Amino acid sequence: MITHLEELALNAWPALQTVLYDGWLLRYARGYTRRANSVQPLYASIADTLEKVAYCERFYGDRGLDTVFKLTHEANPSGLDELLAGRGYVMEALTCVQTLDLQDIPMPTFAPISADIEVTSGWLGDLAKFNGIPDSLVPTVKRLLQGIVPDHVFIALREGDTNIALGLGVLDRGVLGLFDLVTAPEWRSQGLGRQLTLHLLQWGKNHGAGSAYLQVQMDNRPALRLNHSLGFTERYQYWYRVKGRSA
Repeated sequence: MITHLEELALNAWPALQTVLYDGWLLRYARGYTRRANSVQPLYASIADTLEKVAYCERFYGDRGLDTVFKLTHEANPSGLDELLAGRGYVMEALTCVQTLDLQDIPMPTFAPISADIEVTSGWLGDLAKFNGIPDSLVPTVKRLLQGIVPDHVFIALREGDTNIALGLGVLDRGVLGLFDLVTAPEWRSQGLGRQLTLHLLQWGKNHGAGSAYLQVQMDNRPALRLNHSLGFTERYQYWYRVKGRSA
């Protein structure tokens, strides 16, 4: 189950480059998001682990990035988390993956919205503004979003001509993944996160999804409360191990 959901999430959030190395995926996207710039040790591994870790450190160091591993309790090989901790890798961003059956989800009540199958300049520009993404990284974000292969939708809740909440849904093998859920700062704490999520879930259900998943950091209490109220339940957790280039 963990590997299946991890594969869906990798498809939903592509990197610009991916190197396969003995069951590990080394992903690179010019430093935009840990998920797209980290090692994913998903599959059976037979080569020497220390040699592989050293290769990863050279790979990311040559690209000016810290070396980051994204780990679950099923990371390969077993004991990798302890090995990385012993090499000075620090744990960051403990995150839970939650799922929801879409059979009985309520209908959203907020309108109007926009729903596009290609990322628009307005949606991308507001994503950068709401999330504080530097201008230098916006072209990378655009390439990443344009590289999504499974069916997907970019949804915005709107007030007049203004986007006030944004979200991305990616549908793969009957499962909808939710990403980049964000509300404009001045519109927060007004229930728009719930309405945005419901619009994405309904889009997925209307397009054949039977279930949905999302990822939320364990210290994000408002998002955890919202997800619980919608019926999402935790399936597993993942975390990152990070070693700075000077560490």
